[in-house]
Amino acid sequence: MPPSGHPKVSVLIPNYNYARFLPEAIASVLAQDFTDFELLISDDASTDDSAEIMRASAARDPRIRLQFHPANLGMIPHWNACLREARGEYIKYVFADDCLASRKTLGAMAAMLDGEPAVALAATGRLLLDENSRPTGIWNAFGPAGRYRGTAVITRCLQEDRNLIGEPSAVMFRRAAAGRGFDGRLRQAVDQELWMHLLEHGDLAYDPRPLCTFRRHSLQQTAANRRPDVGPEDSLLILARYLPQLAAGPGGFARRRILYRHLHYARRHAVRSPSVREAEAVLRAHLPFPWFPICWLWHRLSKPWVNLARWCRRPAAEPFNPQAFAEADLIDPDGSRPV
Repeated sequence: MPPSGHPKVSVLIPNYNYARFLPEAIASVLAQDFTDFELLISDDASTDDSAEIMRASAARDPRIRLQFHPANLGMIPHWNACLREARGEYIKYVFADDCLASRKTLGAMAAMLDGEPAVALAATGRLLLDENSRPTGIWNAFGPAGRYRGTAVITRCLQEDRNLIGEPSAVMFRRAAAGRGFDGRLRQAVDQELWMHLLEHGDLAYDPRPLCTFRRHSLQQTAANRRPDVGPEDSLLILARYLPQLAAGPGGFARRRILYRHLHYARRHAVRSPSVREAEAVLRAHLPFPWFPICWLWHRLSKPWVNLARWCRRPAAEPFNPQAFAEADLIDPDGSRPV
């Protein structure tokens, strides 16, 4: 029977031309041990066989709701349209080219939020897949299992200028806290910004086990946003917005170097829009004379060594070990994943 009223979890699958991967995403959700969920599959005017796959799946399982957009909304508006249609207490995105890595995923992530009102966001490690669904590694950019103070997580992400938490397919959050949705003014770091918005009001519960997946392939929608101008622009806007959280991080000179670095790369790559100019003014106000020229000189002299240090510190995917995956009770004894 489909969940009545308001289910515990709304699983949202936004899809655009991912007919190749969509059946795997759907099957991984329907295979969950946890059953108090609704599954909303939303299509953004695909031109492939997605609609046929969606209708066939819904005909077989009454837990599935379908949504079709006659005209393409675009990636971020589509994510937000899914969020508006959700009826559950918790939100779990599963992008159509990803899937859940274990039958235990929904139950484990819901338990991280249940009875923990101070936890605003639950996240897990990710199993990396190639375009043929072969595991290629395990991604854990954040750290060990535990509960982390939300503002400290924001500070760390700003300091390292990276989304350490993960993509939408790797998190679960409370619908009531995310009413404003994803910020459509951003293009690449839009998920990271929403996690920061949530973490201003609560903590992060993190499980490094790869309960979710992230597929790497050439047709990813986000690949279109990986242009040289997009990353620096989004980073600048996010830093200006959450600048008070950076004050709890590194000391004065280190903090000013972070501000200068964002200004430097935004001026080199970002489009000179009004929002970019406004963000630059916010950061520039924290670099009065003589700090701006000092940071400029430091940047010129230290750039090769800083780049080397960042390269050495970059998180690498752990190799996929099927035996360890099975011992963690994430897959069936025969070594198969839920699908």
